Amino acid sequence: MRKSAAWPLFWMYAGLVIYASIYPFAHWRDQGISTWSFLTAPLPRYWSGFDVAINVIGYAPLGALLALAVLRNPRNKYPILIPLLAGAVLSLVMEGLQSYLPQRVASKEDWILNTVGAALGAGTAVTLERLGGLARWDRVRSRWLGDYGRGYLVLLATWPFALLFPASIPFGVGQVLARSIAAMEEMVEELGGPEATTIWLAWLPAPNAVGDALSPSGVYLCVLLGLLIPCFLAFCVVKNPLHRAIAAVGLVLLGVGTTGFSSALSWGPAHAWAWLDVPVRSAVVTAVLLALVLVWLPVRASAALVLLALGVDLSILNQAPESPYFSQTLQSWEQGRFIRFNGLAQWLGWIWPYAAALVVLTQFGRRTDR
Repeated sequence: MRKSAAWPLFWMYAGLVIYASIYPFAHWRDQGISTWSFLTAPLPRYWSGFDVAINVIGYAPLGALLALAVLRNPRNKYPILIPLLAGAVLSLVMEGLQSYLPQRVASKEDWILNTVGAALGAGTAVTLERLGGLARWDRVRSRWLGDYGRGYLVLLATWPFALLFPASIPFGVGQVLARSIAAMEEMVEELGGPEATTIWLAWLPAPNAVGDALSPSGVYLCVLLGLLIPCFLAFCVVKNPLHRAIAAVGLVLLGVGTTGFSSALSWGPAHAWAWLDVPVRSAVVTAVLLALVLVWLPVRASAALVLLALGVDLSILNQAPESPYFSQTLQSWEQGRFIRFNGLAQWLGWIWPYAAALVVLTQFGRRTDR
C-alpha cells in the first residue's frame, strides 16, 4: 500500500511549531506565578490583526496534515476532533512553557486562536476529502509518481517554506557554517574559557570576511544550482518527460514567487523584487532551459545530479559572507514581528539541503533505473 506523506509532514511541522513557540531557548526563569495562570487572565482590549492571522494560520497546516493522516485510516472516525484536540493540547503546553521565557508572553487568546486554526485546517482537509479532492490527488499522484515519492514529496512541499527565511543569496538554503562556528565558539568559551576557544577554532574552517562578497558569477552559479536542485528532485519521481517539464517550470515559478514574498515581508512590498538583478535573472532563465533540456534523464542520473549540485552549492554558500544589510534583515525576523515565523522558516532553510541529500542517498539504492 502506498504510504502517505501526511504523517512525516505533520511530525515535521509539529516539531517546527514547538521550536517557534519556545525560541530562543535562553534565560528560563520562574516568575513566581502559576504556569497556567494565563488561562484565567482577561482577554486584551486591543487586538492586532497580524497576531490574530499568524496564530490561526500557523496551526491550520498542523490540523490539515493530521486530518489527512487520519483520513488515510478508514477505522478513524474523528478526522476533525483528533486534530482539534491535538492542536489545543500542543498549544496549551507551548503557552505554558512561554511563561518561563523572558521574550515570550503566555496568552489565552493565542491558545484559543491556535486551536481555532487547527480546527479550520482539519475542517478544510475533511471538506476537500468529502468533495473528492483526496481521491483525485491519489489518481494524479499515481499517474505522475507511481508508487514512489513520499520522501521526495515531503522535500518538494517544504522547499517553498525553506525559502521564506531571508537568505544572503536568493535560493541559498543551507548556509550554516558561520552561525555554527559562532555557536560552537560560545559553547566552548563557556566550558573552557578563551584559551580553549582559540585552540578549538584553529581546527575549524573560517568563513570569509564580510567584505569578501561573492562575484556576480558566483551568485549566478548559486542561484542556478539552488533552482535546479528541486527540479532534479522532482525528476527522481516524476516519470513522464512532459510532466517533468511542467514540474520544473512550476517549481521555478514557485521559488521566485516565494522569494519575492519573503523580500516583501522583510523590506516592504515596494522592494519585493529588488533581489532580481541581472545575475539572478540570468540564472533563473538558465535553470528553466537546463531543466527542460534534461527532462529525459534517467532516475539515477537525476539523483546523482542532486548530490553533485548540493555539494557544489553548499560549498560555495558556506564560504560566502553575510552582508550588513542581510544581518539587519535577520534581526527584524528574529527579534521583531516575525519571531513566530523564525523557527518555522529558519530551521527549514538550514536543514533542507542536508535532508535532501539524506533522502536521495537512502533511496538511491532502492530504485531501479527507468
